[in-house]
Amino acid sequence: MTSPEASVPDDQLTPPPPTFAGRLKLEDYKFDGNGSASALPSPGGIRRSARLCSTTKATPVNTDTSSSSASPSLKTTQTQTTTTTLTTTTKTRSSKRRLITNTSNSISPTPSGSGSSTPTSKRPKPLPKKTYDNIPQSLPDALSPNLLVLFIGLNPGISTAIQQHAYAHPTNLFWRLLFSSGITPVLCSPSEDRSLPERFSLGLTNIVGRPTRNGGELTKGEMDEGVEVLEEKVRVWRPESVCVVGKGIWESIYRVRQRQRHTRPRHRKETTEVGSNKGLGKAGGSMLLLLPKDWKYGWQDESENMGVGLDDDDEEEEADTTKAGGWKGARVFVATSTSGLAATVGRVEKERIWRELGEWVERRRAETEAEKGVKREDEDEGQGGGVLGE
Repeated sequence: MTSPEASVPDDQLTPPPPTFAGRLKLEDYKFDGNGSASALPSPGGIRRSARLCSTTKATPVNTDTSSSSASPSLKTTQTQTTTTTLTTTTKTRSSKRRLITNTSNSISPTPSGSGSSTPTSKRPKPLPKKTYDNIPQSLPDALSPNLLVLFIGLNPGISTAIQQHAYAHPTNLFWRLLFSSGITPVLCSPSEDRSLPERFSLGLTNIVGRPTRNGGELTKGEMDEGVEVLEEKVRVWRPESVCVVGKGIWESIYRVRQRQRHTRPRHRKETTEVGSNKGLGKAGGSMLLLLPKDWKYGWQDESENMGVGLDDDDEEEEADTTKAGGWKGARVFVATSTSGLAATVGRVEKERIWRELGEWVERRRAETEAEKGVKREDEDEGQGGGVLGE
């Protein structure tokens, strides 16, 4: 005989509702919406990263809770728990940085009598000179009388100092620009630098003799000290012109010469009479030492000729009669830098500027050859006339 339960079909049986009750007692670990389990709530609520929390305030709250399960299989338990409500103020990284910046800027200077030092902004100390003791510390000049052009470079680079030949770095355009501009009829190499005076009436020198990796390692003081040395070399060898290879070199020469002009007693007297010496203050004086805004590469004004002292420049008419041959100094041509690191001026513009000097050199060479031919003919006629007279 079958039991009444066996007569009920399987599809009509209702399964028990799902519950967390069981051997694992998952009811104790159920999430209650505050970041903690229902039976054992953990303080703190939703967990936050410690580095995003700047300040925390804890307020203890004592509560008595009793929980009873509706299921007959669960035991009724009473638990007394102490929950802590945490009020957190979160700050982002950007806010913390802003807070630190504002705090540092809002520091008020302390009184002088407090004995503490007041933070002040100071100019960074100049970097010490870099010396390269394992390479030669100088480069010989290539000089001789009757030069058409004396080229003034910045200082020897590392490759130049090691090889002891001017403009020896492979990326330097000096020798290629000499040839492309017509200053030299053939393409020369750095090893031929000593032969330039004899072959093409060209000379080489530098404003600073100390070798460096780049021009940024030189100081204005070094370059200003080299200006007087350059003036003396031009005064002794008397070339027809000087080519300053780089705007920075000419800025040093111009700065030193302007300073000398404005510190002469006669000039100070004139500026005092016209009242223009007010502009020679700290700000105005520095403006006078800068190149004019309309300054350009190429030939400079004859008043900037090198090798002429300031006294000679003041008494120009008297100098023309007393100097041998009436030499008024060497004309100045400012060309672009040929260093591979100098990319301010493009290659096409460099070619144009150097070609201007090349045209002048070609014209002067032709005039010199013509003068030599006339002189040679005069000598031949003189010798022939002497024979006929006998």
